[in-house]
Amino acid sequence: MPELPEVEIVRQSLNRQVKNRKIINIQVNNRNLRLKVPKDFEQIFKNAVIEKIQRKSKYLILVFNNNLYCVIHLGMSGTLHFMGLKKKTTNLSFYGSQSLPKKHNHIIFRFKNFKLIYNDPRRFGFFKILKNKSEYLRFFTRIGPEAISKEFNKTYLSKILKNRTKNIKNLLLDQKLVSGLGNIYVNEILFQAKINPFKKSYLINLEENKRIVKYSKIILKKAIDFGGSSIRDFKGITGKSGNFQSEFKVYDRAKKRCSRNNCFGQISRKIISNRSTFICSVCQK
Repeated sequence: MPELPEVEIVRQSLNRQVKNRKIINIQVNNRNLRLKVPKDFEQIFKNAVIEKIQRKSKYLILVFNNNLYCVIHLGMSGTLHFMGLKKKTTNLSFYGSQSLPKKHNHIIFRFKNFKLIYNDPRRFGFFKILKNKSEYLRFFTRIGPEAISKEFNKTYLSKILKNRTKNIKNLLLDQKLVSGLGNIYVNEILFQAKINPFKKSYLINLEENKRIVKYSKIILKKAIDFGGSSIRDFKGITGKSGNFQSEFKVYDRAKKRCSRNNCFGQISRKIISNRSTFICSVCQK
């Protein structure tokens, strides 16, 4: 599933291409996504102008000139593609094939000179209409502050750590408490912070707290600068692949020596809540 940096890269790509553009029409081929696409979806956004594209956590938000919002979640396998007049496609999402099987093209937005196609083989993504600012604010009350934001600080983290018995990895993955983080970046953050992912949250001390906050921001910002992590074949609108995977210090490095200088530990792979977890045997005791 795409995490905050990858969704931010998609937002930037969309912003360059569709900001201030009018949707000529919409074609919905399959309404059965994670949330059913409303029957009036096409009519509501026909001839509407996209004023800007925002991102909140792992959600994309299209903001329209008619005071409507369309919230997009890519799910596990959702990808967005531009198709120009010559039918050459560009994949905006952080993973997925460059080919575009028509079978999974569920929604097509037509603009004057190009199409924006939503392709999703597993159909875990969704498009949700929010009809005013109140609905928008209400929708996002269910998620915690972004790990990259000022609101995610040592004071806030201390508050949510207190009396919680779940391990620190699962706490950081809980979108209701901290939003935007997924498995890849939590592995990297805890490695840099020298914290064992299995450690109970209430046992995290103040220095560890500070390191979690510090490295959350450093790693997420660096990942955005690198264009996200391309786990499979991904090219954004600029034609460049995300390259943060070349910076991984622990993720997917099982049985390799620790990347930290002067550490002779070995990276092991464990499972926490059905997710791969990578730990240095020395740095993260």
